[in-house]
Amino acid sequence: MTEFQLDWERIARTGTSEAVLCEPKSAAQIEAIVAHAMTLGRRLLLTRLGPRKWRRLAPPVRQCLDYDDVSRTAILGALPPSRGGRRVAIVCGGTSDVTVAREAARTLAFAGETPTLFVDVGVAGLWRLVEHLDDIRMHRVVIAVAGMEGALFSVLAGLVPSAVIAVPTSVGYGVAAGGLAALNAALASCASGLAVVNIDNGFGAAHVALRILGEENHDGRQSPDYRADAASTR
Repeated sequence: MTEFQLDWERIARTGTSEAVLCEPKSAAQIEAIVAHAMTLGRRLLLTRLGPRKWRRLAPPVRQCLDYDDVSRTAILGALPPSRGGRRVAIVCGGTSDVTVAREAARTLAFAGETPTLFVDVGVAGLWRLVEHLDDIRMHRVVIAVAGMEGALFSVLAGLVPSAVIAVPTSVGYGVAAGGLAALNAALASCASGLAVVNIDNGFGAAHVALRILGEENHDGRQSPDYRADAASTR
């Protein structure tokens, strides 16, 4: 009996696909899940796969995964064709938030979305954000990623007509408290209609964006472009 049961029908039921949270799993468990997906010819997104655990995976498994160490994500199978840009913008308060922003971007890419990334436009230098406002306003959904006091969320939600999703990050000193200050600022925002996800949850923010867009029109299957011998690797 396997130790896992993947929800392959989730995309048909909810419009967003199954993913594998790797942080609490052993390398052997991850290898077994990847092998199972390959046997079924399925595409798969793996999240929170840190570099140390990635290096513990068997080489044949690593060879069939597209790994990004910044976002700590891996993708099994080819990406679907992009639907084009100017649908989702990801706006980062600082370069320290890029890890979370990249997790959101890779999750969107797995679903065929190509987000536009605006980095280091925090409100401490408001002119940086203002310079990009016209471009940001062109997008249907904006994912705002910020730590510290999280002021970026209210500022953006008060300036753009798009749906805005706040992602507080665990960046900051002292009373920033690992992202709690930014989370509370987002929840207490005076900008009406601001959606909020949990701390560092770039994956969750991307799925909120996909639900707002109302489509993720691939069925989770992949072309057989991986190494067949990795299917039996444990």
